[in-house]
Amino acid sequence: MEQLKHECGVAMIRLLKPLEYYERKYGTRHYGLNKLYLMMEKQHNRGQEGAGIACVNLDAPAGEEYMFRERAEGKDAITEIFKSIPVATSKDSGIPDGGSSSRPCKGGWEGASLFMGHLRYSTTGKHGLQYVHPFLRRNNWRAKNLCLCGNFNMTNIDEVFEFLTSQGQSPRIYGDSYITLELMGHRLDREVERLYAEAKLRGLEGIDITRYIDDHVDIANVLETTMKYYDGGYVMCGLTGSGELFAVRDPWGIRPAFYYKDDEVVVLASERPVIQTCFDLTADDIHELQPGESLIVHRGGTHTMQQILPSQTYGACSFERIYFSRGSDRDIYLERKRLGEQLTPAIMKAIDNDVTHTVFSYIPNTAEVAFYGMTDGFRRLNHEVRIEKVVWKDIKLRTFIAEGAERNDLAAHVYDITYGSLRPFVDNIVMIDDSIVRGTTLKESIFKILDRLHPKKIVMVSSSPQIRYPDYYGIDMSRLEELCAFRAAIALIQERGMQRLIADTYHACKAQVAQGKSSLLHNYVREIYAPFTVEDINRKIVDMLRPEGMQAPVELVFQSIEGLHEACPDHPGDWYFTGRYPTLGGVRMVNQAFVNYVENVLKMQL
Repeated sequence: MEQLKHECGVAMIRLLKPLEYYERKYGTRHYGLNKLYLMMEKQHNRGQEGAGIACVNLDAPAGEEYMFRERAEGKDAITEIFKSIPVATSKDSGIPDGGSSSRPCKGGWEGASLFMGHLRYSTTGKHGLQYVHPFLRRNNWRAKNLCLCGNFNMTNIDEVFEFLTSQGQSPRIYGDSYITLELMGHRLDREVERLYAEAKLRGLEGIDITRYIDDHVDIANVLETTMKYYDGGYVMCGLTGSGELFAVRDPWGIRPAFYYKDDEVVVLASERPVIQTCFDLTADDIHELQPGESLIVHRGGTHTMQQILPSQTYGACSFERIYFSRGSDRDIYLERKRLGEQLTPAIMKAIDNDVTHTVFSYIPNTAEVAFYGMTDGFRRLNHEVRIEKVVWKDIKLRTFIAEGAERNDLAAHVYDITYGSLRPFVDNIVMIDDSIVRGTTLKESIFKILDRLHPKKIVMVSSSPQIRYPDYYGIDMSRLEELCAFRAAIALIQERGMQRLIADTYHACKAQVAQGKSSLLHNYVREIYAPFTVEDINRKIVDMLRPEGMQAPVELVFQSIEGLHEACPDHPGDWYFTGRYPTLGGVRMVNQAFVNYVENVLKMQL
């Protein structure tokens, strides 16, 4: 219901045959670009603030460009980018028309065999073309050119920045993308210098040294000496000017990546069904990049899977399954259905077992699959359920970009209702959504419009548990005060005269943050919730979100933690709900977030 800015999308393609092969078999020399376009469009859900692509032409002669990049901002960025590419694509592909013959062709796009694409959602609030991936580091030596993009958020960028500056570097911009580019670029420089010395020892001179370097770059060594400094969730992707392609996943497995390889292509994307659809494959054809693992395709086209970092406690993000990833994935579809079905007993209790006088519906559109599961659960209990499309999403208003009263005013107009869809004062309405985060849309829109139907009772259902803690691995939930569950817990503490708990938690968080990263082993913010049951917080959320003048009674039903793990057994990362962060950086940041909340929002005298 409440749109969240979240992790980005990545797409990579390495052609393994000469371009003439694809022209003969598929009728186009632009096979790589066409597939990149499709993969990016299929992941449009992961980023609508900007997009960028890059490619490498291994056959470009000296004096001509061999590494290309195009970027654009806005929801139409993909179309804008592919229209700007100076190749004639309109006759042989489904991508937008390319440049005209009046524009210099640059040749390199035509001859490229390595491609990388990125879709961006900002989680830092920084906007502008300079923040759109991929990021490019130039050099006259092909092997020292580096282009990076990724789906990531680093929790210890301040420490990495200090390490870089202590080595004498001076990054132009303070941000995890630029700093990572500089750190990895620095390590790539060292790798090239190592190979240069090695080539000289072998008696090579001139262009033979360059060829030796290009053919022997060890990207695994570059990744190992770069990524070991980071704490966070990431899939980091890159191209070098000499023709190396790579992607590496964080050692906790927080962020996802999938790949496919055959004798024609090596492909990687953030979501499995994207590769399935674009290359007509089955789910079993595609593999998941494992925690700490890297997919590397070398200049000559050989590919290897290498363990770059030791895998850590597995923390694959469960929110990917509930909300973010495409529901067309075979496993995600079944998991979302199970999430809905498991809520049946709690919903039955909320409606006093009166299925006959209850209408079932969902918040469009991401909750639709959970809704199917919920109704299946009732049918398995031999209940015939009344299904109506009660709520409509009228217009696409991005309420998350606004603040305060502006956000509330926009949220009030996002949804509308089907009048006459239930019997006034007789029927209950059960409305399922995938998650309840801030509660803004419930308060300003959903509850108000549902009350116009005069239901006997509104049961608002969330297929995810209460979201109690911020995310620091790529999703736009970094402040505690934004979360309605947290605000409810604070309100209960204040109502019950338990302010001492806030003070004790504040001092514990502040002391631990002050001690540095090595001591950050405990999330003290969990103490804020300890005195209360889920039902206590549910009731307080209703009190807080209930609009003035609303008549219908409201009850909230949330998924349980146990139900979440039963439905999504292979994705144990549940820090949003439990506060169990997989990395020390996450623990540090949630403790800091509570300190910030008390000092800047609550402003208690402690």
